[in-house]
Parts: sequence; C-alpha cells; structure tokens
Amino acid sequence: MKKTQQGFTLIELMIVVAIIGILAAIAIPAYQDYTIRAKVSEIMGLAAKDKSSVSEYYISMGQMPTVAQSGVSTDAGQSTYVSNIAYAQNSTTEGQLTYTVTNLGAATGTIVFVGTGASTGVSWTCNTGTVDAKYLPANCR
Repeated sequence: MKKTQQGFTLIELMIVVAIIGILAAIAIPAYQDYTIRAKVSEIMGLAAKDKSSVSEYYISMGQMPTVAQSGVSTDAGQSTYVSNIAYAQNSTTEGQLTYTVTNLGAATGTIVFVGTGASTGVSWTCNTGTVDAKYLPANCR
C-alpha cells in the first residue's frame, strides 16, 4: 500500500521561512535607499529652475549674477526636504547653489551645484556637498 504525502514537512517550511527572511534582510535596506533617492530627486527638480535662472542671466549679461540679480528663490518652504537654499557669486564666471537637506535620515547634509560660465553657456556640476553619493542621481556622483 502506498502512502501519499499530505502537505509540507516541517523542514521544508523552515527552509521557506529562512529564504523569506534572507530576502527581507536584503530588500528592506534597498527599499529605504530607493525612497531616499526619490526624495533627493525632488531637490534636483527644485534646483533645475534656479540653475536656469542663473544661466539665463549669465547668457544675457556675460557674467554671473549677484545674489539679488540671480532670481533664485531662497524660500525653503518649496520642499519638505530642504531647510535652506543659498546662492553665491564666486566670481564673474562662477556661481554656486547650495541646498541644505533635512528630514531624509541618512541623506542629511548639503547638495552643492557649481555653475561655470563660458562663451557656450553655463555648465553645472553637482558632485560636491556632504550628502552621500549613493543617494544622488547618477549624473551627480
């Protein structure tokens, strides 16, 4: 007489639970990093309008604007994740936008964009600041 199996053994169930535990241990931190990166991308969108304003002034006038001429909105209320926005004219061909990032846990710090003016326009770099590179978009690392 043959005996048919009626379900899973305890060992099989324990193996499945262990596999799920290992996957969760890897997936939860990766998901947390992903959500922080999504919030940082909001700051990148906020910076885009400020970079455009500074670039337009440089193209029109041939030099970087002063703080008053820049058109940069320093209202930190534009984003939940920014506590301070600052613009500085480093020289007639270089300007700097600084965003102080808060409410993002491990990604707290600053994101700094440096614009360098040339005859072809303004090129921006964003690989400076104190926010860990793993939270920044690929073009800022």
